Amino acid sequence: MMPYLIQLLFFVLCLILIGECRKHATRERRWTGPVETQKHGTALTKKPPDVTKSKKLKTEQILRVDDHDFTMRPAFAGPAVPVGVDVQVESLDSISEVDMDFTMTLYLRHYWKDERLSFTSSTNKSMTFDGRLVKKIWVPDVFFVHSKRSFIHDTTTDNIMLRVFPDGHVLYSLRVTVTAACNMDFSRFPLDSQTCSLELESYAYTDEDLMLYWKNGDESLSTDEKISLSQFMIQKFHTTSRLAFYSSTGWYNRLFINFTLRRHIFFFLLQTYFPATLMVMLSWVSFWIDRRAVPARVSLGITTVLTMSTIITGVNASMPRVSYIKAVDIYLWVSFVFVFLSVLEYAAVNYLTTVEERRGRKYRERMREQSLPCTCGMSHTGTMMGDGTYSEADTNSLAGYTEAPMVHEEEHEKQEHMVVHLSVSSESTTTKKKGLRSFRIIKNTHTIDKYSRSFFPGAYIIFNLIYWSVYC
Repeated sequence: MMPYLIQLLFFVLCLILIGECRKHATRERRWTGPVETQKHGTALTKKPPDVTKSKKLKTEQILRVDDHDFTMRPAFAGPAVPVGVDVQVESLDSISEVDMDFTMTLYLRHYWKDERLSFTSSTNKSMTFDGRLVKKIWVPDVFFVHSKRSFIHDTTTDNIMLRVFPDGHVLYSLRVTVTAACNMDFSRFPLDSQTCSLELESYAYTDEDLMLYWKNGDESLSTDEKISLSQFMIQKFHTTSRLAFYSSTGWYNRLFINFTLRRHIFFFLLQTYFPATLMVMLSWVSFWIDRRAVPARVSLGITTVLTMSTIITGVNASMPRVSYIKAVDIYLWVSFVFVFLSVLEYAAVNYLTTVEERRGRKYRERMREQSLPCTCGMSHTGTMMGDGTYSEADTNSLAGYTEAPMVHEEEHEKQEHMVVHLSVSSESTTTKKKGLRSFRIIKNTHTIDKYSRSFFPGAYIIFNLIYWSVYC
């Protein structure tokens, strides 16, 4: 009985071991791939390996970054490294007269050869990387001279591209926005043209270590045809290069991006020149207003003066505080002088009119004081007119009286009265002539306005002809 039980147990144990072996074999086939099967009538073929499961080399291993010291320039202690540069201007964002600077967005590209980055390639294709590899290799240390602010765009990632060719040639491109200073001359503002430059230079390497140059000459600079500015017209872009010397460090290669801008004049014609001209012409209206209308002429003169002051203040508020005279200052201040002179013209007319009227009043008062009653035996008393003469009736009475026969005593008395009367008449006649001249001056004070009506417009037209012929 016992031998049979032992045989049964041994048989069960063998079955369990066989089942475990089959499970283990199935698990190995699941990790290594499907089991190759052979169909009836077909040859057994080997499936190609899965490339995605193969082990790849890292970029650093392909370019052998860890095998070299990239803190030193290529060909260290040898000749200068040639670094070609080309630029594509994307936009010219703004020009600021107050800060005397400009803002430009551009694509800056560098070309050089670094044999340490060469690699073997059967297809001779280049490899392109982003900005993460730039921190591990040597790149030119180009900076913008006279730059106030600059940054590399980082949306959505850093706008940096590095392309390495199998023979070691490198293309390094980045998108930059830079705000740089521009020395502007406003002596002809707003009829001016400005030339600005963006300067590139190596910060650490002199011309003995790094030779910076335009890769394709003038063709190294390209611009977008859609670039436009509100106040300026872009006339031309061009490139230049020269050496820059620093007394403490030496000579450096410097590249220039030059562009010329011409200001649009139409905006300033509408905002400055036309309003100033209209204010000057408005001040001439007072020459046709009666000189006795003091409130009308004074208010008109003050209004034009204050308006010209506001225009001058507004123009200078948007300009830098330069120490020289601008073209627009000449026009505005001459216009202001014309407006101010029109106010002074009425002040002179009003003063002369007031003086002559005062003289006329004194003259009439003196005539009233000098008027004497007639004592020549006439039946009525003669009255002197307001202008210092007697009425026609009194004159006729006096003439008749002098021709009438008289006795000796009466004749003597009458002669004395006649002397008094004639002397008074002679004095009044002389005063009358002076009064007529005075009243003529009073009446002719309007001739100042008459002459001003032609003198002021004529002088202003001559000034405009000279101004626009000089500055245009």
